[in-house]
Amino acid sequence: MFEKNAVILFQGDSITDVGRSREDDKKLGKGYPSIVKKQIDDMCPELGIRVVNRGISGNRAIDLVSRWQEDCIDLNPDYVSILIGVNDTWRRYDRNDPTSDSDYKERYRFIIEETLKKTQAKILLMNPFLLEVSQKVTQMRDDLKGKQRAVKELADEYNLNFLDLDFAFKVASLFKNSTYFSQDGVHPTKNGHKLIAKLWLEAWDE
Repeated sequence: MFEKNAVILFQGDSITDVGRSREDDKKLGKGYPSIVKKQIDDMCPELGIRVVNRGISGNRAIDLVSRWQEDCIDLNPDYVSILIGVNDTWRRYDRNDPTSDSDYKERYRFIIEETLKKTQAKILLMNPFLLEVSQKVTQMRDDLKGKQRAVKELADEYNLNFLDLDFAFKVASLFKNSTYFSQDGVHPTKNGHKLIAKLWLEAWDE
C-alpha cells in the first residue's frame, strides 16, 4: 500500500486537527490521522511509516496557501491528504465572510500545483462534507456544493485520488442516524473519524 519509511502528511482544518500537538509530531490528535497511523502500524509495522498532521482548526483554503511551503513542501512528504473547504462555506453564514467558488478552486489549484512541482508526493483529495442534522446545517449546502464540485474537477484534471466523503456519510446515514457520525453536522464523532479512516485507507488501496 505504502512505500517503506514513507512520510504521510494530513492537511486540513479542525476535522483533521482534533487536538494534535504543535510541538510533537507523534501526538496526532484524536481524529482520523491517528486512527490511520495505528492501523498502518498494526498491519505493516515493518514499513516504518511516519505520519504528520498539520491540520489547523478554522483554516480555509487561503490559509493552506499561506503556509503550504512550511507545512507541506519543506516536509517533503511521499503522500499528501487534503480535506479543506467547510470553513470556506461556514464563514459565509457565521461571519458574513464568503469565499467564492472560483477563489476556492484557484487556491486549491495552487496547493496542488506546488505539491506536484516541488515534491514527488501522491495526493488524495477529500471533498468537504456536511451531515444533515439540522436545517441550519442543511442550508449551508447551497454554498458547499460549489466547493465540492471544484474538488472533484481538480481531482479529475490532475488525475489525483479522490474520496467522496459527503456521499459516504450520506450512505452511512441510511443505516445509522446522522448524529452517530457528527453531532453538529460538521465535526465527526469518534465513529465518524473511524469511518473516514477506513475509507481513507481503502482509497489508497484502489
